[in-house]
Amino acid sequence: MNLEPLATFHVDLDPVLDLGDSQWGHRRVVNIVGGTFDGPRLSGAVLPGGADWQVVHADGMISIDTRYTLRTHDGAHVYITTSGVRHGSPEVLGRLGRGEHVDPSEYYFRLFCRFETGDDRYLWLNRTLAVASAARVAAAVHYDAYALT
Repeated sequence: MNLEPLATFHVDLDPVLDLGDSQWGHRRVVNIVGGTFDGPRLSGAVLPGGADWQVVHADGMISIDTRYTLRTHDGAHVYITTSGVRHGSPEVLGRLGRGEHVDPSEYYFRLFCRFETGDDRYLWLNRTLAVASAARVAAAVHYDAYALT
C-alpha cells in the first residue's frame, strides 16, 4: 500500500451543540458551515449543511462521524464521509475544548474518508479510500487526506 496526497481540507464549523449523555457516551453535533480543499487532483469548496455527529467517551476519546458535500473547482458535487478518533490527555483535550491553539503533535486525530459522486470526471473517487491526519482549531478542522493506492 502507498499513500498518495489527495487534498488538504479546511472545514469551518459552528459551535458544538451538546445533546447530552446516552448509553454510548456524551453526544454532540458540530454543524459544518463551509470551507475549502485543495490538492493535485481535487480542489474546491466545502458546502454548508453537513455535520459531525460526535460521541465523547468516558475516557475522553471522541468518535468522529461526518457527512457533508464538496463542490469541486469545476462544478462537480461529491459526498464525503469521514470516521475517526481524536484523543489526548485530559489537559490537552480541555485546551482544545476551550478553543486554544494546541500543537497537533500533542494529541491523536485520524480519519478514514469515503467519497461518492455521479460526475463522470470524478468517478475514480467512488473507488478511492483515503486516510487523514487532522488538527482541531478554534472554529475549524484542518486535515491532509491521502489516497490509499
